[in-house]
Amino acid sequence: MLDRLRDFVESVDESLYSRYEILAQKRISRRDPDDWHVVAAALTFQCPIWTEDRDFFGSGIATWTTDRVELFLSGD
Repeated sequence: MLDRLRDFVESVDESLYSRYEILAQKRISRRDPDDWHVVAAALTFQCPIWTEDRDFFGSGIATWTTDRVELFLSGD
């Protein structure tokens, strides 16, 4: 199953999103400063974060939980 994920998910090098490091750290610092990489990547690619982790709420980045993604993909 993990091998099949490579068809859909691509890891990105930190050099692609590192320009947003300081801004991302400011946005997530009160919740979980270790998650700045995720916030920086979302800022870089202008995309939401798919997560069940409430630490991203209030970061200024749209978040999607799995149940919302499933609903969206079902077309309902």
